[in-house]
Amino acid sequence: MKKKIILILLGILLCGPGFVAVSGDIAFNKNWRTASRQSTGIAPDPATTPEAVVQVYSARAFNWRGIFGVHTWIATKQPGAKQYEVHQVIGWRLYQGVPVVVSEPDDPDRSWYGQVPEVIADLRGEQAAKLIPAIKAAVQSYPYADTYHVWPGPNSNTFTAWVARKIPELKIQLPATAIGKDFLPVTQAIESAPSGTGYQVSLFGLVGILLAKKEGFEINVLGLNFGIDFDQKAIIFPGLDRVTL
Repeated sequence: MKKKIILILLGILLCGPGFVAVSGDIAFNKNWRTASRQSTGIAPDPATTPEAVVQVYSARAFNWRGIFGVHTWIATKQPGAKQYEVHQVIGWRLYQGVPVVVSEPDDPDRSWYGQVPEVIADLRGEQAAKLIPAIKAAVQSYPYADTYHVWPGPNSNTFTAWVARKIPELKIQLPATAIGKDFLPVTQAIESAPSGTGYQVSLFGLVGILLAKKEGFEINVLGLNFGIDFDQKAIIFPGLDRVTL
C-alpha cells in the first residue's frame, strides 16, 4: 500500500514536467552563449512613459531546468527616468566570487536565454513611485547574496519572494513553478505568503503548505507544488502552474 501511494505521488509530481518536456516549449540543445537575450517589447517604452513603473517578470528557466520551473526578476523605473533598473539573482556570478544579486540598468523584458517572459505584476504611477525605494531597500537586504542553489534554494525565485514578503503592497502571485519561492530557513519556517494575502509553513523549501487568497492552497513536496487556486478556479500542477477548470 505504501509503495502504491508513493508511486501515485510521484506520478502527480512528474506528469506536469513530463508534459512540458514533450511539448516542444523547451529547447534542450541550445547554447546559452547564442540563445536570445533580446528585448521582447513587452515593457512600456520609457521614452514615452514618464510615470513610474514596477513590473515583475517570469520566464521558463534555461535548458532542462525549464521542465520544472521558471526564473523571475523585478524591474523598476523612476518617474521621468529614461531607463529601467533590473533586480535579479544570477547564480553563475557565484563562480566569479561576486554577489549573486544584480541591480543594474537594463531592458526589463529581455528573453531569458530564448524563453519569452511574461509580466506577473504591473504597477504604475504614484503607487509604483512610492514602492520603488522600499524595493531597492529590500533588494539590498537580501540575506543570501553570497549563496545560490538551483534546488531547493535560495535561488532567483527565493530573491523575488523575499522582496515580495518585505513589500506586501506588491501583492505578487508568483507562479507555483517558481521553485525556490518557498525556501525558508528552519528558524523562520512560518512566514507570510509572497503575495502577503496569507501564510505558509515551509522547511527549506522541501516540504510545506501555503494558504493565501491570491495563491490559493499549495502543497510543496521536494520543491514541486500542487494544489487549488480558488480565485482563478484552477488546479495547480508541478511544471504547469495553473490549469483552469
